[in-house]
Amino acid sequence: MEARLGIEYATLTSKGGRAVNEDFLDVSVMPHQLAFILCDGLGGHGNGDAASRYVTARLKDELEHFADIEEGILKAQEGLLEKQRQENAEGSMKTTVTCLVLRGETAKFAHIGDSRIYYFEKGKYVMRSQDHSVPQMLVKRGEIAEKDIRRHEDRSLLLRVMGTEWDGPKYQVVEGITLTKRSSFLLCSDGFWELIDEKMMCKTLKKAANPQEWLDSMEKNVLENGKGTNMDNYSAIAVFVR
Repeated sequence: MEARLGIEYATLTSKGGRAVNEDFLDVSVMPHQLAFILCDGLGGHGNGDAASRYVTARLKDELEHFADIEEGILKAQEGLLEKQRQENAEGSMKTTVTCLVLRGETAKFAHIGDSRIYYFEKGKYVMRSQDHSVPQMLVKRGEIAEKDIRRHEDRSLLLRVMGTEWDGPKYQVVEGITLTKRSSFLLCSDGFWELIDEKMMCKTLKKAANPQEWLDSMEKNVLENGKGTNMDNYSAIAVFVR
């Protein structure tokens, strides 16, 4: 990274009210780039923790051997399908994936599933990745409002994941983001974003002196909103460019 752009980050992962944490995350720090990876294993299919751990590690390894995000995801997908065959787990071992890469003065991210990547400038929400889920599809069709995704009865039904056979690339890529000294990013699993809205993300972001403060403030909100429920695993990575 160029010296005039300083990058800070913090990570958070919790099993919530569940017995096993099927989320997994990691950070790759290299001289030419920083990469942030977060996966959420599909608990309903079994072996979600194995899938999220494998995809995170494989994608990190590919990126550190100079693959781009797209190639890295494809290699991780191929490897996960092979792992399923070796372990007779073709019907399980599935996961979402999110990946953010900062290189020079640009950012690029990709995702599959409903784990999200949010992008903020000067404390204001700019955009997020679009979920590969039934409720997101209904939003695109104009059948429900964006705000209804968090409470929709089919919010856990995913249309694209790692670990199912693909007839073509299923990832979605956003690139060409120019970094400034006020860029911020948030990668998070659905167990996190379902319990905090964009307004609160921005409110806590503006008050935070660093990524750890931002995560701590948001986690308090997540725990408050999740009180009395069997909370899902929740994980997040906060990134500041300053």
